[in-house]
Amino acid sequence: MKKLLLLSLFSLLSIGIFGQTVKYQLSSHILDITKGTPAAHISIKLEKYNEQSKVWSFVDEKKTDANGRIPDFLPADKNNNGIYKLTYYTSPYFQKNGLESFYPFIEVVFQIRDNNHYHVPITLSPYGYSTYRGS
Repeated sequence: MKKLLLLSLFSLLSIGIFGQTVKYQLSSHILDITKGTPAAHISIKLEKYNEQSKVWSFVDEKKTDANGRIPDFLPADKNNNGIYKLTYYTSPYFQKNGLESFYPFIEVVFQIRDNNHYHVPITLSPYGYSTYRGS
């Protein structure tokens, strides 16, 4: 009986401690279309717009990983509805690659209206970019 109780307690603790994974509502990805590869180590800042004061407030800033991704903006366990802006700081990336760029940074503004996942990728070149709502 003690063994069963300890096993049950261990199971509950391991589910509580190890079984929970944090889910995020917002992710981004950058693909350098001049190379056909992900754009690694680009800083992306996330801000939220206050519609009453008309002011942007800082939420988070991260760098893309080796796959050009940031998977973990905005924990999904909160109400994240609102207007957001992602600022992609592209100039250092192009300078590091020995290229001039027309866009020193790119701002993408979008609105979250529900609890679904939002993926905001961009395809990037020194003289152009494109964005869309991904999945």
